[in-house]
Amino acid sequence: MAMALARSPSSAAPDFPARRLAHLEQPLQLRRGGTIERPVVAYETWGRLNPGRDNTVLLFTGLSPSAHAASSPADPKPGWWESMIGDGRPIDTSRYHVVCVNSLGSPYGSSSPASLDPRTGRPYGIGFPEITVEDIAAAGREALRTLGVERVAAVIGPSLGGMTVLAYCALFPDEVDSLVTISGAARANPFAIALRSLQREMVRSDPAWRGGHYEAGRGPRLGLRLARKLGTITYRSADEWNERFGRRRVPDTAGIAGDFRPQFEVEAYLEHQAQRFADQFDANAYLHLSRAMDNFDLADHGGGSLAAAFASFRLRRALVIGVETDMLFPVDQQREIADHLRATGRIRVEYHAFPSLQGHDAFLADLARFEPAIGGFLK
Repeated sequence: MAMALARSPSSAAPDFPARRLAHLEQPLQLRRGGTIERPVVAYETWGRLNPGRDNTVLLFTGLSPSAHAASSPADPKPGWWESMIGDGRPIDTSRYHVVCVNSLGSPYGSSSPASLDPRTGRPYGIGFPEITVEDIAAAGREALRTLGVERVAAVIGPSLGGMTVLAYCALFPDEVDSLVTISGAARANPFAIALRSLQREMVRSDPAWRGGHYEAGRGPRLGLRLARKLGTITYRSADEWNERFGRRRVPDTAGIAGDFRPQFEVEAYLEHQAQRFADQFDANAYLHLSRAMDNFDLADHGGGSLAAAFASFRLRRALVIGVETDMLFPVDQQREIADHLRATGRIRVEYHAFPSLQGHDAFLADLARFEPAIGGFLK
């Protein structure tokens, strides 16, 4: 499926030579009533599927990453979880067949607002149907079906992925042996909803958004930059900002009256992160995924009761990890997940609340804690 990203004309489209595309045979019926007629799910794989077809680890991502979680002979570029996946690593590819899927709605190969609508031959744009976290889970499952996988040894995900693994277990309770949810939640709290609401308003307030009808290369770059800066601030802790940057200044600003360019290193860091994100991510995809996170509530699968929803899980084991400094997905939300899983009386639950400085992004940065926990659980 051809893609069109909302990026500056000078930016290069991301290159993922190891990416594979699952063209699903049937239209994908979405939870809120829409349909994707010719759905595509992008994914990458590592390791080998065993003869019993029961050694697959399914990995869901956060909002912004692609499926390139680790390097491979087909694509030697380091992935976003490079040290976690590989032969002898915590997610050991000598034992497991690892499949990382690009979320439905994300602009790195899966069907999304940036994809071509087969009815018009143009990008869906704002006309892309509303998606849910459950739809992301279901699309991942259908991608596995194209590989002949009907049951997974474990389903793993951080952040948005941490929500998606819960949805997966609620939708397909008899198809999962173990789950690992990292800095996730059974439902969004008011702080996260308020934050994402402001981020979406930043995007929509950019005149270049044009009600969602922008052309490729002419999207709301300013809005995306501001939204990403706000998000990046919440991904780390105040203590880490102080330790990493303090009040150090960048060398090329005069600091004179009327000069409001970035003067501090922390400002320059935020600008770098914002520019990189705006170069690659589609604005309408961002809006759809952000809204999906707000709308997710696992209690919907239990008649309004979280306890009933968790009681439907048929897992053997679960690993739940939170971070004490996470302001976006507070550690109480991971403790809630662990408590509900234990209350079933059937699931062996391992729970960690790490005192990492890195906040919500600790799963990417504090690998000295995360690698032993995940590797030990999967052994």
